[in-house]
Amino acid sequence: MAAKTTTLLSLLLASSTSAFAPQLQQQHSCSTTQLSATNNSSNESSSAQIAATTFAIASTLLLSPLSANADGQTKEFKLPPIDQSDKSRCVLNSSKMGQANAARDKLYDLRECSLSGVKGDEYDLSGVIMTDTDVSKASFRDAQFSKGYLRNSNFDGADFTNAIVDRATFKGSSLKGTIFANAVLTATSFEGADVENADFTDAYIGDFDIRNLCKNPTLKGENPTTGADTRLSANCKLN
Repeated sequence: MAAKTTTLLSLLLASSTSAFAPQLQQQHSCSTTQLSATNNSSNESSSAQIAATTFAIASTLLLSPLSANADGQTKEFKLPPIDQSDKSRCVLNSSKMGQANAARDKLYDLRECSLSGVKGDEYDLSGVIMTDTDVSKASFRDAQFSKGYLRNSNFDGADFTNAIVDRATFKGSSLKGTIFANAVLTATSFEGADVENADFTDAYIGDFDIRNLCKNPTLKGENPTTGADTRLSANCKLN
């Protein structure tokens, strides 16, 4: 990517230099009519060079576009060791720095915490890290989980109604009976997650994400709280 960026910058620099050259030559021709023919020839040459440079830039962008992956689709993450010395670590703390980029003054680590039944309504938990975490039957209504690392954890019976859970990953987690009604789930991965009896009614899910979710073999059953058919609530065809 760095090499490609350098190439593009070089091409743009060459194009900019060539674009100004005709103007300088035209000013000089006002004092010396003898150079008129030379300037016209130079202008034509510069125009050809600009056209060639533009074509090269367009070809580079079209043939080799730069890739971009959503956070929820990232396959591997490198996490630091758990700070077991922090005895107050397993406590819900709402971020005061805004959820857009999961900004915090330090790592929000809830790995291996037991928080079953916790109340986190309207909390900003963006960027939280959960692995082997128990938040079953927790209430996260209107909460924010942008860029949350929510893997291999227990979310059974949790309520994410109206929550923003974009660019997150639930890989390997148990989401049995979980409610995602009217939640924002764009670019969020449910790969390897157990979503049996979950409710996705009116959840905002991108087309690409829906296709992946519909392939999940556990997308079945009926939510015990809302009565919603799991597969139909995600707008997936019945098997």
